[in-house]
Amino acid sequence: MSDTENGAPEETSATPGTDGPDKAATVAALAEAIRVVGQQSSRPAAAPAAGSTPRVPADPQAPAGEAGTAGAPGPAEAPAATRPAPLRAETDEQRAQALRSTAEVLAAGGAPTDLAPAAVAAFGDGAAEELRADPWAVLTLPGVRPEHADGFARGLLGPAAGPADPRRAQALVPWLLEQAALRGHSAVEIGEVTAGLDRLGLPDPAAALQSAVVDGRAMPFQEELTGAEAHSAGGDEDDEPPTRTVLALERLALAEESLADGLVRLMSTFVPGVDGVDVDGGEDEPEGDDDGALATEDRPAEDAGAESAAGPDAMDAPAAPGPAAWEAAAVAAPSSSATALIRAAAESALVTHTGGEAARAEPVALVRAAAGLGLRAWAATWTEQGRDSLTAIADGPVSGVTLAELLSGTAGPGRSSDGTLALDVLVVLDAPLLDVELAATLLESLADGTRLVLSGDPGQLWSAGPGRFFADLLTAKVCPAVASRTPDFGPIGELVSGIGIGELQPVEAPDKEVVILAAKDGGEAVHRAIQLLTDSIPRALGIPAEQVVLLTPGHGGGAGTRALNAAAKARLNPGPGRFGGFDPGDRVVDSPAPGVVRPARVLDGDATGLHLEYPDGSRRSVPPAEAGRLRHGWALTVHQAVGRRWPGAVVVLPEDAGAALTRQWVYTAFGRGERHLSVVHAAGPALAQAVAERPAPPRTTRLRAILAENAAQAY
Repeated sequence: MSDTENGAPEETSATPGTDGPDKAATVAALAEAIRVVGQQSSRPAAAPAAGSTPRVPADPQAPAGEAGTAGAPGPAEAPAATRPAPLRAETDEQRAQALRSTAEVLAAGGAPTDLAPAAVAAFGDGAAEELRADPWAVLTLPGVRPEHADGFARGLLGPAAGPADPRRAQALVPWLLEQAALRGHSAVEIGEVTAGLDRLGLPDPAAALQSAVVDGRAMPFQEELTGAEAHSAGGDEDDEPPTRTVLALERLALAEESLADGLVRLMSTFVPGVDGVDVDGGEDEPEGDDDGALATEDRPAEDAGAESAAGPDAMDAPAAPGPAAWEAAAVAAPSSSATALIRAAAESALVTHTGGEAARAEPVALVRAAAGLGLRAWAATWTEQGRDSLTAIADGPVSGVTLAELLSGTAGPGRSSDGTLALDVLVVLDAPLLDVELAATLLESLADGTRLVLSGDPGQLWSAGPGRFFADLLTAKVCPAVASRTPDFGPIGELVSGIGIGELQPVEAPDKEVVILAAKDGGEAVHRAIQLLTDSIPRALGIPAEQVVLLTPGHGGGAGTRALNAAAKARLNPGPGRFGGFDPGDRVVDSPAPGVVRPARVLDGDATGLHLEYPDGSRRSVPPAEAGRLRHGWALTVHQAVGRRWPGAVVVLPEDAGAALTRQWVYTAFGRGERHLSVVHAAGPALAQAVAERPAPPRTTRLRAILAENAAQAY
């Protein structure tokens, strides 16, 4: 495809350090030098200081720049190691002047003046002076690449702007690490950074890396390799374990350290209940009824359930059910897998749970069982669609909230007096979608001893942000893991299950649940996809077009989201696009943050912005300044579709899709349809090869090693 999913440059297949003994020796010597420099100059990574601002997933209903209601924590920016905090304009006139001055500097260097707002946001009202003093600082702005920054520097500095300028080196190292973060890496091996600097024509990569470590723009870590990684590195059982040196951005290094500390903290402070005794030393509270609420003779079950979830002061003392109470709840669970999950949560503060769509009923059963035992139990999902489906899954009321609502405080249990979430049990569904920064924020919000159950499908796509938190936690094996035995039924479930183990096999679909259509190229793929969306699926299966989604690997190309959305609009809602390219009735997606996508419909527009209606009936006006993040929403990339399902899904695989396909991508894409899946296939043998041979793009992280080290120290 012509576009990558997130704008990050594609990784090359070459592995630094393998071009010969000289290069390997050079990288090894550089790693040792940086290790020594790091020990001398950089502070050890630690959890964020008390009172620091954690990152919260964007609330789609919040105004721009806000994560939730007033007083709620909002997104934290990475600290700048080499420059003071930017000065912010105090008045509208000062801000306007800062924008004008910055635009003038950008124009003088030949850069687009549209970058002025981003520059002022990054550097404050002194952005113009900052860019004049260091033209390569423009590289920190969105969408700017090294060749753009070099051109801007030449425009301002003339012949003095050379490739060996120290300011250029200072900018390139963190830029490479940021680009790696966009591809999902929370750390990068030193050889890869060195190779990247070589490709960018930096004369002395070693000096640049050492300077970045001294200045705190990169943090070095040396780790022992184990298992397959050690074997591939040439390690022998009788030798010292091989090691690797990685570099990480400060914010990601601190997030992984904080995340590991938080997980170990939950496990080490967990105290299971004792039969016959509550936290005050009295008798156990009576068990709950079948509706999952704690009941007494004087208090109806529905009132008890509401009280247990009302907040920190709703009950005099938290419940502490003992093993017998938990076992009774486990025996009453609706399935053997739910029983196993409840038993695991009874004995451990941290539990992982894996399974497909049907297995989501098991963590929901745990929430209801825990509420029935008097515990403040909540389920958190990635999307509001997932939240709204909890009641149907549980066949009754269940305390559910989106992760954004939970952390911002717009919904959910609220917070205790110490600032932690007022709950005893938290079940997080869609756990693979948590990046390390968001996961660290979540852990910081949990009180000591809180039970945390992380549930998700390990075969689906990982987070949009860096890290692979859930996968690393499963691999580290530091807590009980419950694998569901509940299969996804039906032809779609059978097809997806086969893909999960690397097999793409035809399935019986008597009611046309799965349809595969061939296409010779992208143009024919678009034609067939639009025909399915507008005619075939509604007519043959009774699924309205508004309940069908088109999915494709990328935005560009002959059958990317842009081409598909243009064709869908022309067929379903033609119009001149009189409101910034949109017309009333258009399907759109609102993307307030990477990895956060919310479908909506355009009602109308005026000078105040576009007026949208969301699937839950809520409405919001998007100001003109924010309208640029809206896109038509008949067609999405699969990364945009994670956390959601539609009654019908049409997956479009154009002829140039091969490089974008992995087993993980196909598994996720084919699982987005609830009742029907159509595949418009023009990718030839690339589809079967991806399923059989390419499980998932690798991500370099440190979390697994940190977890193993911290767990060993704790126990």
